[in-house]
Amino acid sequence: MSMIRDLRAAVRPALRRVPVQGTVRAYDAACGPAAGSAVVDCAVYRDGKRVGAACTPAEAMRRVRAEGGFAWIGLHEPTEQEFAGIAREFGLHPLAVEDAVHAHQRPKLERYDDTLFTVFKTVHYVEHAELTATSEVVETGEVMCFTGEDFIITVRHGGQGSLRQLRHRLQDDPELLAKGPSAVLHAIADQVVDGYIAVAAAVQDDIDEVEIDVFSPPSKGARRGGDAGRIYQLKREVLEFKRAVTPLIRPMQLLSERPVRLVDPGIQKYFRDVADHLARVHEQVVSFDDLLNSILQANLAQASVAQNEDMRKITSWAAICAVPTMIAGIYGMNFDHMPELHWKYGYPAVMVLTVAICVTIHRGFKRNGWL
Repeated sequence: MSMIRDLRAAVRPALRRVPVQGTVRAYDAACGPAAGSAVVDCAVYRDGKRVGAACTPAEAMRRVRAEGGFAWIGLHEPTEQEFAGIAREFGLHPLAVEDAVHAHQRPKLERYDDTLFTVFKTVHYVEHAELTATSEVVETGEVMCFTGEDFIITVRHGGQGSLRQLRHRLQDDPELLAKGPSAVLHAIADQVVDGYIAVAAAVQDDIDEVEIDVFSPPSKGARRGGDAGRIYQLKREVLEFKRAVTPLIRPMQLLSERPVRLVDPGIQKYFRDVADHLARVHEQVVSFDDLLNSILQANLAQASVAQNEDMRKITSWAAICAVPTMIAGIYGMNFDHMPELHWKYGYPAVMVLTVAICVTIHRGFKRNGWL
């Protein structure tokens, strides 16, 4: 056992210096031994180009302060201990740090001293072979951005909404990336809203499918009302989608309409484009909610009509069956003197009369649409 402990002690310092699958695992005295465990990527950018290899957050800031440029640190679901060192290094406000660590925040834009704190809700469409009453249609995550003069820190929560491809695309556009952290903030907002557009198109297909099912003639043996569970589940998912889209409208308006010191003026016009796309998605989501309300009401009305039709049929047959029941009840009484009781053709005559009355009632109900 002592040999195993000695071997582990010898290997551990080397592991701290080796990046594993793009995640910086290095030990850093300023950020603490656990600060790098949630860091997905950390790099310095100068004149729109990445300078050097991945490094620790503290080292990135030392290089930025000494040589210029800005640092982009990407984290995924950091703990309080993992984020504490980075928060001290960059002077992040404790309230914003708490929001970034615990997540489950609504989209917003807040300013803390010389830092902009932005929260985006990412939305992912969950593919499904058939929409059911328990289908998950949209899956949400969060991306939070701390934007400063010479740094941007992105904190991602959830299994989707990765920024790796976005980082590569920006690195292929040095002219845009040269505008600093606000260019990265715009690219993240643009990617999030583009995701909304894609999800809105997919949800539209689901709503169209449910609408066709509700208003199509039911197949033989099928009953109306079975789609209510699917409609209600889809309405819940649209509500989740709406919670991601609606609160983001105000932050995008602020970034696109008012001068913000930490946002490059050349980037502001790009935020106007994002705000326009977001407004269009918001209109779609609101229309989805209204349309699903109408579809649900129509489905419930169809179920009520079907129940009324069943009740009319039951009532009609009960009225028809009441005729022979009444006649049988009358002639079942034990009286010696009853009309036609001892007549040879009394029984056939009563049966013919019973059938005639039942046929007449049946024809009447059929003519009125009850049967």
